[in-house]
Amino acid sequence: MPESSNAATTGFAGQLSVRLLGNAVRTFNALGAALARLGVSPASLDEAELLRTARRRTGLDDFGPAPLHTPLRMLLRGCNSEAGLNLLGRMSTRWDILRLLSNRLLLQRDWQRMPEIFSQPVERPVFIMGLPRSGTTLLHSLMAQDPGLRYPSHWETMYPSPPPERDSYERDARIAAVERQLQWFHRLAPDFRAIHLMNARYPQECTEITNHVFMSLRYDTVYDVPSYRAWLDRTGHREAYRFHRRMLQHLQWHCPPRRWVLKAPDHVFALDDLLETYPDACILMAHRDPLKVVPSVASMTTVLQRVFSDRVDPAQVARTVGERWAEGARRMVQKRQQDNTPRRYLDVHYLDLVRDPMAMIHRIYDHFELPLSSAARQRMEAFLDRNPKGRHGRHRYSLRQFGLDPHEQRRQYREYLDYFRVESEEGSD
Repeated sequence: MPESSNAATTGFAGQLSVRLLGNAVRTFNALGAALARLGVSPASLDEAELLRTARRRTGLDDFGPAPLHTPLRMLLRGCNSEAGLNLLGRMSTRWDILRLLSNRLLLQRDWQRMPEIFSQPVERPVFIMGLPRSGTTLLHSLMAQDPGLRYPSHWETMYPSPPPERDSYERDARIAAVERQLQWFHRLAPDFRAIHLMNARYPQECTEITNHVFMSLRYDTVYDVPSYRAWLDRTGHREAYRFHRRMLQHLQWHCPPRRWVLKAPDHVFALDDLLETYPDACILMAHRDPLKVVPSVASMTTVLQRVFSDRVDPAQVARTVGERWAEGARRMVQKRQQDNTPRRYLDVHYLDLVRDPMAMIHRIYDHFELPLSSAARQRMEAFLDRNPKGRHGRHRYSLRQFGLDPHEQRRQYREYLDYFRVESEEGSD
């Protein structure tokens, strides 16, 4: 068979399998809705039952001193009363929470056996943050090619116990297990691959670490849980970052404790708590025209939430995203105006990054006095060659498709646009 025919056949088979899976999922969720009307819940999200199950699975009892009961209770309250979870959503949420609870038990066992883990330094970590969909993933992926830097990967943050070993790091059995799980997710949300590609070995966001104390803004993206978000805003993130530091020490215990490069756009909502935990942090702030950011984030959030809920309103998602990140932009401006250590920051503008990624890398390394080896540079250039923009499909979005007024959005972000001199992308594809 000619190569083009084979590719077409493979593509058709893939589309057919996605449709069949989608039909099966809809039938499955309809069954869940029917059972719910009868008062039957096949996937319990009850706090006490989840804690008992995690203890039984691991044979352990001590979750450690980090916050647990109140954050978990607030998350579950939102999931049960606000998120509109379908049966697949409830089962996925239950699976994920049990994974995190089991990790907590296993980590506490490790830390009791090896308390010397916490004597290790975590020096001058690099944090990538800023508006989402502004090149933060590209930047993290590029810097992750540097063998002189360390990043948290998907597999080791999903299953961190026992600590990864240097000699088996690239062939750890957990890699294959996580890759299988990610493949299932991509089948359930095929549009997500064009938005944000995930791989077991790829760098993971810090929100996967703070998930373990159930104080993470990742939940605000995956679920519609406004009461949880409001509670977390009131409570703050200090305990989450203390746990975050412990996790980094854990992950580097049997691997070289190199300089960490970390990423989560949401760090902008917790900069004071982050800097209290990491006073020597180096911060890369990513910036992009919010008229591109807001619909892109709204599209991504809608795709994610539709996996778990059958009552997602894209227009409401977009309004929430616009308001939320207008607040994030305001916080960035406020922090920069107040902080008297400007050298800790470097601004990365999206258009500059995508126009010449390696020029931006050189600028970053010069600013933070990072050594850029020839091996690192070659690996970064090879990564760019392997991953051209649009390789996994085009992510198309617009403010109009979500019913948002561009003039109102620009008004909300005016202070941010002026302070950071963000270039408009009006008219760009």
